[in-house]
Amino acid sequence: MYRDVMNLSVVTFNAIWGDKEKNLNRIKGYIESAAKRGSDFIVFPEMALTGYDDEADKPLEEKMQFKLSETIPGEATDEIEKLTQQYGVYVVFGMPEKDAANPANLYNSLAIFSPEGLVGAYRKMHLPAPEPNWAKRGDKPFILDTPWGPVGCAICYDSYCFPELMRYYTSKGCRLYINSTALAKCHGKALGTSTLEAAVIREGIYIASANLGGTDLYNEFWGGSSIIGPSRKTWEPYYFAGHKFTDEIACESEIFTATIDLSLATRFLFKDNPSVQGTDWRPDKYIAMYEESLQDAKFGK
Repeated sequence: MYRDVMNLSVVTFNAIWGDKEKNLNRIKGYIESAAKRGSDFIVFPEMALTGYDDEADKPLEEKMQFKLSETIPGEATDEIEKLTQQYGVYVVFGMPEKDAANPANLYNSLAIFSPEGLVGAYRKMHLPAPEPNWAKRGDKPFILDTPWGPVGCAICYDSYCFPELMRYYTSKGCRLYINSTALAKCHGKALGTSTLEAAVIREGIYIASANLGGTDLYNEFWGGSSIIGPSRKTWEPYYFAGHKFTDEIACESEIFTATIDLSLATRFLFKDNPSVQGTDWRPDKYIAMYEESLQDAKFGK
């Protein structure tokens, strides 16, 4: 039987753009602090290791992301691995990953750790502008096995605009979903909070969302890291810790920790419903619909 109760932390992190050494040192400090306070699982934002913003006028080889990218495993992940092993914690943080097989290919990735060390990397599957200026798209989901059951990992745009990934994870038994994000104020007020709250209501799971906060190179990031889960009130989300993206103080650098009970994740759409002789969620029908879309001459037009 899986464990149900977890101490979970998310970090609003003002990455210092282009200063990997200082960011890594701060990430390590947050891990140590959270672990000493009893956290089991610590989530950092997208691109926390280096900062996010792109220099659109520069060729790939001159971009910050290219210059500071590392393979996974690599020097930065080796340092974090030692800490997760020392403190017995799970950690997820974002970084530009250099493909070991083809160093010209970069990915917007999550480095994912367990108490045993580095588990692997999730490469962001959906890339909004300006990320295609430097990153390739990943093509595989990533489920982290833990004593609390499977945990689904995703990055930003994956969560806000593509519910397919979250629904896949939930169908596989995930009660917790990681949204490591870099959501800036230029993306507007509704994209983050509205979609995550709707996802909690719709999927009946917990979401741990960690965002950059404050000024990067030129973008201002919302912050608003939070731990959201199903409320005891019908069809409502509950904030166990953190802020909404648009809260006045949401951009402040801060770590938020909550004790959550994953047995309260309903996942109701994905459980057998005797009244319809199956689940309310109907993947067999969706597969047929998507296949029809792919065969339509208008697809992608």
